[in-house]
Amino acid sequence: MYLPLYARPARDPDEERKIRKLAGARHAPADWILRARMISLSWAGKQVTAIAAELGCHPKTVRERLHRFNAEGVDGLGDRPISGRPRRLTEAERSTIIALAQSDPPGRPVPGPDGALQAADETGAPAWTLDTLTETARAGGIDVHRSQVRRILLAEGVRWRRTHSWATSKDPDFAPKERRSSGSTPTRRRAPR
Repeated sequence: MYLPLYARPARDPDEERKIRKLAGARHAPADWILRARMISLSWAGKQVTAIAAELGCHPKTVRERLHRFNAEGVDGLGDRPISGRPRRLTEAERSTIIALAQSDPPGRPVPGPDGALQAADETGAPAWTLDTLTETARAGGIDVHRSQVRRILLAEGVRWRRTHSWATSKDPDFAPKERRSSGSTPTRRRAPR
């Protein structure tokens, strides 16, 4: 059985005003509003289980937040820093890599105004690979490794590989496929064996 736990009284009128204002706020982080409401309900004399039932959370959560407020004050309403190594790349850098993978590579031939195929950069890669994406990102000032590029693209569901067209070839003796038959042409059915 737990001993009754209540939020300590406010240290000064300014702290009480901040808590009450935050508890009634509509445009503040939702977790801070919920935690401020826990404190103000405790000041109103409600016990932990009653606060948890009213706010729709677990009593253990209310106890933890009351203990944090009692020890740290208003600063105890926030989250503590998460463990682990911080991300090396910013969201802007990640977005740049994703946009790069979705763009046309500099060496991809595109039809020019006269209909002839021309590449923006003849020495550039005609298709994106993890290596070419990494090199291009590094040239743009992003310190990234090949494995990071792969993880970023897989996490976002971005395809960097293009499907191979088996209807074209660099072989000079290659004969392209003929046009497909009309959709109105009936298909032949196989005879059952």
